[in-house]
Amino acid sequence: MTRSDALAPRLAPARPMAATTKQSHWPVAPLVLACVVCYPLAAATLCVNPDGSAGCQKTIGAAVAAASPGDTVNVAAGTYKEDLNIFQPITLIGANAASTIIDATGLANGIYVDGIDNPNLANVFISGFTVQNANFEGILVTNASAVTISGNIVTNNDKNIVLSETAPACPGLPDFETGETFDCGEGIHLLGASHSTVANNTVHSNAGGILITDDTAAAHDNVVTGNTVTDNDFDCGITLASHPPAMVSGSQTALGVYNNHVIGNQSLRNGAGGAGAGVGIFASAPGTAAYGNVVADNQISGNGIPGVSIHGHTPGQNLNDNVIIGNTISNNGADNGDTPTPGPAGINVAGISPISGMIIAGNTITMETFDVAVNIPGQIDVHRNSFSGAIGILNLGRGTVNADGNYWGCGTNPASLLGAFAGCATTSGNVPVNSWLTAAPQ
Repeated sequence: MTRSDALAPRLAPARPMAATTKQSHWPVAPLVLACVVCYPLAAATLCVNPDGSAGCQKTIGAAVAAASPGDTVNVAAGTYKEDLNIFQPITLIGANAASTIIDATGLANGIYVDGIDNPNLANVFISGFTVQNANFEGILVTNASAVTISGNIVTNNDKNIVLSETAPACPGLPDFETGETFDCGEGIHLLGASHSTVANNTVHSNAGGILITDDTAAAHDNVVTGNTVTDNDFDCGITLASHPPAMVSGSQTALGVYNNHVIGNQSLRNGAGGAGAGVGIFASAPGTAAYGNVVADNQISGNGIPGVSIHGHTPGQNLNDNVIIGNTISNNGADNGDTPTPGPAGINVAGISPISGMIIAGNTITMETFDVAVNIPGQIDVHRNSFSGAIGILNLGRGTVNADGNYWGCGTNPASLLGAFAGCATTSGNVPVNSWLTAAPQ
C-alpha cells in the first residue's frame, strides 16, 4: 500500500459566454472562489538530527509537534530516546532502519499513533526506524485508519512483562488494553485500527510479534504482509484476537476482528516457551468474534504450538468464515494448553461452538505428527492440501471433517492398506474421504 497525496479539485472547461447576456457572468466569481479555497496548502518537510543543526529539530517529538497535517518529518541517523505521540496525519521517515533508532528504554512505547484522544485520525505513514526497548509495544496504533507501518525493525520491546507459569502480568499496561497482560501488547499492535497496513517490517525478540485486537473499536480491513516475524518467545508471531471491550469503547459487547488479511509473511520460531503459534486467530470471552479473516501464502515454521492455531474457548464465540489457504507449514509444536493436540501439528482448530464457513485449502504441511487437528462440533472443510505427516487429519471432536480432494503423500486413498504400507498420511476420527489427489496440488 502506498501513501498518496490528496488530489486538488479539477475545474471543468469553461463554456463560451454569450456577449449579449450580462447575467451569464454572475456565476463565475463564486465558482472561482469555491475552487480556490478547495486547494490544499503545500505540505512542508521538517528535519531532525541528533545535534539539532542546520535548521533541524533535535528530537523527533519536537518536529512532530511543530508539523501540520500532511507534513513530512525526515529523521537523520542517530539514537533518539523518545516515546513519540502521533496525533495528526503526518509522514515520519527515518534515514535507515538499522541506523535510525528510537530507544524507548523506561518508556511506555516507542511510537504511539493515538486515535483514542484524536478521533478520526488517519493517513499516518511510518518507515525507516528501529524501535526498541519499550515497556509495552514498540509501535502502538489505537482507533486510527489508513496507517502504514513499513520497513521498520521492531525489537526487544515488552520489557515490563512479568513471567509466571500461572499468571503472567504486565504492570502499568493501560486499562484500554483488556487482554494483553500476558504479553504487554507485542512488538506492533493495531488496536481498534482499520484499513491500515503493516508491511515489510522485521519484528523479532519481543514478547510477541504483530497483534490486531478490538479492545477499543472494531479492528477490520487491515493488511499484514511481507513481514519477517521471528524469535518472539512468549506469544505468537502474528495474532488476530477478539477481546472484551474496554470502557473507553462505550460498548458492552465485543467489537470484532474481521476482514483482515495476513499474506506473504515469514513467521518463524515464535513462542519458544510453548505458548505461541506462527499465526493465531482467537476468541477469548463469550461473545468475542474473530471472523472473515484470510491467512494466505505465509511461511510458518518452528513455532512453539501448532503453526496456525484457531481457538474458541467458551460458548457463544464467532470464528466463522476464516480462510487458511496456500501456506507452507512445517516443524511446529504441540498445543499443551486448553486446546490440546496429542503431538506437533501444522494447523489446530478447536472450539466449543460450531464454526461455519471456514476454509482450509491449498496448504503444504510437512514435518508434523498431525497435519491438521480439529476439535469442534459441526462440520469443517479441508480440501486440496498436501499432507506428509503420519496422520493428515486428526478429528478429536464430535463433528465431521470433510476431507475430499487432498493429497496424502502417495496418491492413494488414505484409508487403504496400500496407502498405509506406502507411507501415505492417514486419518483419525470422523474424517470421510470420497476423493483424493494423485499428486500434490500446484
